[in-house]
Amino acid sequence: MEENKNISTTYSPKEFEGRIYKSWEEKKYFTPKVDKSKKPYTIIMPPPNITGKLHLGHALDNTLQDILIRVKRMQGFSTLWLPGEDHASIATEVKVENELLKQGLKKKEMGREAFLEKVWEWTDEYRERIREQLKKMGCSADFTRESFTMDEKLSKAVRHVFVKLYNEGLIYQGDRITNWCPKCMTALSDAEIEYKEQQGNFWHVKYPVKGTEEYLEIATTRPETMLGDTAVAVNPKDERFAHLVGKTLLLPLVNREIPIIADEYVDMEFGTGAVKITPAHDPNDYLVGKRHNLPEIKIMDDKGSINEAGGKYAGMDRYEARKAIVKDLEEQGYLVNIKPHLHNVSCHDRCGTTIEPLISKQWYVKMESLAKPAVEVVKEKKTKFVPERFEKVYYNWMENIQDWCISRQLWWGHRIPVWYCKDCGEIIVTMEDPTACTKCGSSKIEQDNDVLDTWFSSALWPFSTLGWPENSEDLKYFYPTSTLVTGYDIIFFWVARMIFSGIHNMGETPFDTVFIHGIIRDSEGRKMSKSLGNGVDPLEVIDTYGADALRFMLVTGNAPGNDIRFYPERVEAARNFANKIWNASRFVLMNLDSTLMEKYKNEKDYTLADRWILSRMNTLVKEVTENIDKYELGIALQKIYDFMWTEFCDWYIELSKPVLYGEDEKQKGITFNVLYKVLVTGLQLLHPVMPFITEEIYTHLDAEYESITISNWPNYEEGLKDLEAEKEMDLIIEAIKALRNVRAEMNVPPSRKAKVMAYAAEEAISAFKNGVTYFEKLASASEVEFIKDKDSVPENSVSVVIRGGELFMPLLDLVDREKELERLNKEKDKLQGEIDRVEKKLNNQSFVSKAPETVVAEEKAKGEKYRVMLEAVLTRIESLK
Repeated sequence: MEENKNISTTYSPKEFEGRIYKSWEEKKYFTPKVDKSKKPYTIIMPPPNITGKLHLGHALDNTLQDILIRVKRMQGFSTLWLPGEDHASIATEVKVENELLKQGLKKKEMGREAFLEKVWEWTDEYRERIREQLKKMGCSADFTRESFTMDEKLSKAVRHVFVKLYNEGLIYQGDRITNWCPKCMTALSDAEIEYKEQQGNFWHVKYPVKGTEEYLEIATTRPETMLGDTAVAVNPKDERFAHLVGKTLLLPLVNREIPIIADEYVDMEFGTGAVKITPAHDPNDYLVGKRHNLPEIKIMDDKGSINEAGGKYAGMDRYEARKAIVKDLEEQGYLVNIKPHLHNVSCHDRCGTTIEPLISKQWYVKMESLAKPAVEVVKEKKTKFVPERFEKVYYNWMENIQDWCISRQLWWGHRIPVWYCKDCGEIIVTMEDPTACTKCGSSKIEQDNDVLDTWFSSALWPFSTLGWPENSEDLKYFYPTSTLVTGYDIIFFWVARMIFSGIHNMGETPFDTVFIHGIIRDSEGRKMSKSLGNGVDPLEVIDTYGADALRFMLVTGNAPGNDIRFYPERVEAARNFANKIWNASRFVLMNLDSTLMEKYKNEKDYTLADRWILSRMNTLVKEVTENIDKYELGIALQKIYDFMWTEFCDWYIELSKPVLYGEDEKQKGITFNVLYKVLVTGLQLLHPVMPFITEEIYTHLDAEYESITISNWPNYEEGLKDLEAEKEMDLIIEAIKALRNVRAEMNVPPSRKAKVMAYAAEEAISAFKNGVTYFEKLASASEVEFIKDKDSVPENSVSVVIRGGELFMPLLDLVDREKELERLNKEKDKLQGEIDRVEKKLNNQSFVSKAPETVVAEEKAKGEKYRVMLEAVLTRIESLK
């Protein structure tokens, strides 16, 4: 033990965090082998996008995963935490395109191949950045198995699934309404849309009924889309319009005849009760149009400009056309009025452009047959959600799921493995790139230009990362995985797709538990964003406080599914805790004697304090393990914190000092072993949350294992349970705290000893008799006397009420009578002076009449406070006479 006492005098995480992680990697602690003698435990890391550095949300997500992995590793599982990154088609393409524009380079002018070369350069740079950030956070992931959605093996899996689903009739191409970004000129999934509240208008327009003087009034937020109207719908139960159903309207400005139809989609209470139907530019109208066989007139191009179907407005931008159309409606007498309307508008989450729903030819996955078994595995608890309430979110989406649009009009991503024959029109879908048409043999074949939705590849993540479609050893051993850790915001976008993909391709659900956490917000509860400028760089926090402090802060108070707030002062508090553990460990290291420890390692003649701390430690092991098993990581950490800070550092170390500084060799040896056991156990419990500091201390302890990372998770030992010791020690600690508080209030220095007389119930007296030494050392007691009645208590004794009794200390033991009287008389004069000053002020009518009421009231309150204080001082003076 002697050679390991040279631990640094100060806690400085920068000195060891990097060194420790490098050592872990060199020793391959995070690279598991397929070991049939062990149970596997697998987490596949949700892949961050390669669009920049990691943020606090990633830090939270990965800290929670690392805790679970480190616990299971210590519990003897063969643990695989497989890291990786997502190519993020749209986000990355936008980022790279913007960077190239700064250099004067345009994507279209560069061409597809040259542009993709630049994206791969970006990818290599940012993958390395992400990798290093994860290591700085202490993530014990197996980087030898790191994956990327565009890797060759994962690309093979993507192609395999596409071909499989196509051959099964589950992938088809069709013209349907899609979310379209006019700026990026691509279809989008719901996951790529965010809703922004915008101030708009309801334009009320008259649609004349052909051959009559009547008209229908409709209200629209997008008057430009009326160019594509093919009907106006009313509710079949709406008596106001029953006589008009089946008649024809003349579409203003366009003069096209359109029918009045009845459909229950229309809300009679909303707007005017009549709704314009534009099947090519509204998802709900599209469904109405299908039900009534309405024509679909697309009046915009991919850039959001009016096309030739828009007549005189052709070539105008959609907003330019809106102004022109409103002006013409007003001039021609069709505009009834304009009403302001605040509403949520769907926007592309990457570029901020307002989405334009429009019909386009895309590739789709039929979802009905895929969704049903994915719902069943959750209902049957083959996959559990923690917290369980998020099952409702999952069911709601899965049971109302629409066919999935999987094509994107981009260059970066998995290019759709479909070829078209220019001669015979054959569609070719194969695993290998064809060189000729499989039907007519023509060499004039051309691959589809689109790429697949990013979610298509990430839906395969739990098994494609393990080598599928090859039946690899990793796949056979580590699949299905154990726990998925993710935020609640992507349950349906990602979690649901992984579940139905796993079932369809692997025959079983991809994970047994989905552990949902909230998002991290700023101290005011706002979501962190660039626009608000309230984001926090986790690397900056690590640089200032260390990775352990950041991780501790992220877990403190964390409850499954609930959001947490980031407070810089909480990170500082976490660092203070680390410093406390460091200093306590240094004390233990400086005092341990390995010779005496070895000599008395099997002795069990424990002191009361030894029995107490071992029992408390044992209970802690049991409770923390149970909390972690239930994913209550915040609760587990709070218990570890309370034990290490208060019970171990503040109390047990102090309680052990009489033995450590005493002459009883055997008792020293026993207490050394207890100190060592409790410290090591505490470090092991804390290690998953604070891996670096626990490793640095552990390696100085001559412990059983070369690293705490591969040490055994503590086990509950029934023989250490000692409720009697806990009860007695609790009474003693409570009494010592009470005595200390009184002494502090009286400004009595610890060096001044005072007799303590205990009058209490038998239970407390019994405990106090076993704790006399602790009273003497920790409560500055000169002696402890046990009394059966209060008659023997000297006058002027200070009383301390405790559970089940009372403690007394002679006042003159605590203070020097003459000096105390001198001090109290000075205090009396000072307080009397303050009272006189306040009374003089309040007797001054000029002050009372001119001063604000609050100021006068404040002076009165001061006077009352000083009189109460003076009364207490006078009482003390009288007691000393």
